[in-house]
Amino acid sequence: MGKKIVVVGSGAAGMTAASAARETDPKAEVTVFTEEEHIAYSPCAIPFVLEGKITDFASIVMHDPEFYQRERNITVRTKTSVTSLNDQDKTLTLSTGETVAYDSLILATGGKVFVPPVEGADLPGVYKVRTIADGMEIQKAMKDARSVVVAGAGVIGLEMAVALRHVGLDVTVVEMFPQVIPRICDQDIAQMVQSYCESLGIKFVLGTPIGSIKGEGKVSSVMAGLTEIPCDMVIMATGVRANLDLPRMIGLEISPLGAVRVSATLQPYKRGRLVPSIYLAGDVITCESAVAPGPTMSQLGSTAVRQGRVAGINAAGGYATFPAVVSPWISKVGDMQIAGVGMSSGLAAYYGLDVVVGRASGLTRARYYPGGTRLEVKLIADRESHRIIGAQMAGGEELNGRINWMSAAILRNVTAEEFVTAFENAYCPPTSMVKDVVNMAAEDLVKRWMA
Repeated sequence: MGKKIVVVGSGAAGMTAASAARETDPKAEVTVFTEEEHIAYSPCAIPFVLEGKITDFASIVMHDPEFYQRERNITVRTKTSVTSLNDQDKTLTLSTGETVAYDSLILATGGKVFVPPVEGADLPGVYKVRTIADGMEIQKAMKDARSVVVAGAGVIGLEMAVALRHVGLDVTVVEMFPQVIPRICDQDIAQMVQSYCESLGIKFVLGTPIGSIKGEGKVSSVMAGLTEIPCDMVIMATGVRANLDLPRMIGLEISPLGAVRVSATLQPYKRGRLVPSIYLAGDVITCESAVAPGPTMSQLGSTAVRQGRVAGINAAGGYATFPAVVSPWISKVGDMQIAGVGMSSGLAAYYGLDVVVGRASGLTRARYYPGGTRLEVKLIADRESHRIIGAQMAGGEELNGRINWMSAAILRNVTAEEFVTAFENAYCPPTSMVKDVVNMAAEDLVKRWMA
């Protein structure tokens, strides 16, 4: 009989891990347990379904359990949670009361939406944005709503705000930090995004957390500081925390960042020693930063898929390691794209790095070719080594390739001077200026040392 590999979690990390395990060991018995009804979908797509850009929630489900059973010989048991775990006996107990043994265990339990402990957070009309079930509840409530407060001005919060505004709701965004997209975006780029959202009629209350949610049996208003904002719905887009229920149950080491500390093989530690036969992937773990030495969080779908592959290979008896990350991200907020990679200026200052910043403005296409949109690029470099450590962009199109370009440069420790002299850009009038705005920003970066 083949090796018994159990995966807990059916998101990007979990399903990738299951598939990688199957490819590594065709004889293994691979089983996935998930408390969700739907599997193999991207939560990032939820705002676009609510806006109507994507037809329905069924469209964002890539595969169902029957597909995995038929095509990959992977058993997926939905609506089945794990209630306890014993790493000594290598068993877990299910919500059905069953006890399941494993040879290798992959924990891909993801994250939980952080809901601030404020009065009224449990009232009907308060919603999270994490699962298809959450999205369906919001979609149903939207039909009778006229106004909504979005708590949190991160990427998901802004995508939700624009989606709800486009379907006709009055939208107010409340954020405890003094800018939108805090931490990963600097004030100048963030202000461009906020101004665009305001042009759509979205209102902002910044630098003020939600104090309480009021209502008799249902949400009627939100208090932000001394301001009362009437609303029919509240969307909690207040960040995601690692789901540590099972890791804590067996005493795995938790890093100061609030997620499980793992080795390059994605194995956890207990009392300073690697735990055999257990692997983790996705939002539940920390990883190493390729920009500044030390742990970081990379709660991105693209990261989860790569980690799932490593965990699955190792759980099935193969060998793979997960490298340090630069965590490129991109978002589409209405007609605007925003992207970033590596460190923002604010994060660099937090880590004690002295930086130099280069900027450039231009167009996404040749100026004479119709349809081009404004493009702003900001590059951040370490003052001492001249190594590029971060980039941020805002524009109307084609940011994905440009931010991936910068990701490669940061991963290879490229200096500003090396980028200017050696990094070529493909050129065609419908796709870029003859000197891309990214190259222009790098040239501005070099000039800062010469000034």
